Amino acid sequence: MKKTIDKFISNMKTYMKTSVLFFTFVVTSLLNGLIVRFFTVKNYFAIKPILADLVIILVIGALGYFIKPKKQFKYYFTCSIILTAICLINSIYYTNYLSFTSFSLLATSLQLADVADAVIEDVLEIKDFIYIFAPITLFIVNHNLKKKKYFDYVATIEKGKIRALNTLIVALITLGFFMSMVTGVDLSRLGKQWNREFVVMQFGIYVYQLNDAVASIQPQISPLFGYDNAAKLFREFYENRQPQKTTNDYTDIFKGKNVIFIHAESIQGFLLNKSFNDVPVTPTLNKLAKEGIYFSNFYAQESVGTSSDSEFTINSSLMPASSGTVFVSYWDRQYVATPQLLKEKGYYTFTMHGNKAAFWNRNVMHPLLGFEKYYAYNDAYELDEMFGLGLSDKSFFKQSVPIIKDISEKNKNFMGTLIMLSNHTPFTDIEKISEYEVDYKYEKTNEITGKKEVVSAPYLEGTKMGSYIKSVNYADAAIGEFINGLDESGLLDNTVIVIYGDHDAKLRKSEFTKYYNYDPYTDSVLSKDDENYQEVNFYTYELNRKVPFIIWTKNKKYSTEVTKVMGMYDVAPTLGNMFGFSNPYALGHDIFSINENVVVFPDGNWLTNKMYYNNQKEEGLLLQTDEPVSRDYIDKYNEYAEKIIDVSDAIIVHDLIRKTQESEKVLKQTK
Repeated sequence: MKKTIDKFISNMKTYMKTSVLFFTFVVTSLLNGLIVRFFTVKNYFAIKPILADLVIILVIGALGYFIKPKKQFKYYFTCSIILTAICLINSIYYTNYLSFTSFSLLATSLQLADVADAVIEDVLEIKDFIYIFAPITLFIVNHNLKKKKYFDYVATIEKGKIRALNTLIVALITLGFFMSMVTGVDLSRLGKQWNREFVVMQFGIYVYQLNDAVASIQPQISPLFGYDNAAKLFREFYENRQPQKTTNDYTDIFKGKNVIFIHAESIQGFLLNKSFNDVPVTPTLNKLAKEGIYFSNFYAQESVGTSSDSEFTINSSLMPASSGTVFVSYWDRQYVATPQLLKEKGYYTFTMHGNKAAFWNRNVMHPLLGFEKYYAYNDAYELDEMFGLGLSDKSFFKQSVPIIKDISEKNKNFMGTLIMLSNHTPFTDIEKISEYEVDYKYEKTNEITGKKEVVSAPYLEGTKMGSYIKSVNYADAAIGEFINGLDESGLLDNTVIVIYGDHDAKLRKSEFTKYYNYDPYTDSVLSKDDENYQEVNFYTYELNRKVPFIIWTKNKKYSTEVTKVMGMYDVAPTLGNMFGFSNPYALGHDIFSINENVVVFPDGNWLTNKMYYNNQKEEGLLLQTDEPVSRDYIDKYNEYAEKIIDVSDAIIVHDLIRKTQESEKVLKQTK
């Protein structure tokens, strides 16, 4: 027994001495996975993700033993760079978007060429450079080993295939320990992938990215698998769905009227009725909200497709795809959408945008949603005033009015969507033209003269939040000019204006911390110990992401504020009730026909007027502290949120609307 133990110890020492490069790769890669979770989900000492990361690293490392010792560095160095890139990119993405990136974003990489400034500016932080320690360490270790002729020595004793096999066995044992801790819920969420933060918390960053790589080819392979289960889920959901009220006070109020949607790029609701030095940020939106139907708790439900996701959800009343984006990955499916339904009622439907037609694949997707004509900047507009990513909003709106006038003269009814652009991140161009001030002016007694004088503290000047607010002010003015132009052309008498923010501005928490906690008298941010300090935590940030949604008519007949929470998938059913059309596959609700609404977000989180629930952390925030909720209440909406996401994915991935309509057509012909 002693000889066996001594031999084992001796072999282990030899293995350790002759596997320095392998262990350097394993340790540094494992540390990088831990660092990612330190900066993101915060469960850096949790054993499950460490074991999961270790399994992936061991498998990758084991393959290096099939290579001769002198050439192993190239393999490990390449793998280290790849794993480092995974950690670095996800860390940056999480900092900016509070989610993890996806291989499916590669399908939309062409979009980045036109928004390079938005992607690069203010993205990198000092902490992001820490990840490159892994390949650097590997390089230094290899350099020192070469000087000692280490690899010549290793080549004389290393049996690569045996070491690879032994390493794979260790990886298999580690996998066994890991799987003994995994629950059915863990595996279910890994497969569905929509709860990305949860997947990283339970499975680590490398398993997440590997699983995402498989999920990214879902558009191509999914229709071949799981169709029966998807069709069953789809059928049962709509068969068992409780019918809504057939009529209410808003039924058919806009039947026969034209409608213009204004897709208000990146405008958030917290700036409505906000002023700096008594000058309002959004005077136009303030006025329209007061005169029209203003939904003050309206939330976007976009995912990685940002603006394109919002366009899809607001028109189809489906959720964004859990993997990839509908506009790029699922453009060849069939959907039922508001433009199509209005087109069937005799409306001429169109979209307008001050950017390229192919951006977000809109030139393909817009006709699929039912738009007859897409007026893009490169074929319908004179490029007389370029701003940010394309034609300025003011020029875009000004040139759009005569086109809409011509449309109105040739068609009895029309429905159009105008997609704004100037208020797109990074908001830097606005500093060249805006005169709006985001400083803090106050009276102060001059110590020498004893007279009061107005002084200015910088406040948000020179910050990204400050540039954003100036940009929103510009966008608001552009909307005002557009509505005045429509009125002067006689286009408002029979037209409903619908304005919606497509998503939040993707500003960081630190920007909001200064926004809420600035002390102008010391030109500093209040300390956390100050009684006036307002913490910007997860819930503060998420609840602040609401965007404006306003339905306005010139006669101001329907002036009211709706405080019930509402999501983008509720827009089509709500407008359908008003305009007299119905989408049988809508996942949202007519907001005026439901007692309690729930907004389901693509990551599985959900919101009601009573609470915001964080599905990743399995905790929630009560919004009405005097009205507690039960465990059954939470379980009910957790189950509902998961079902909504699953049904929507089933429809999108398996093209169930097309197949259902084809089956119904065949059935009618048979009868």
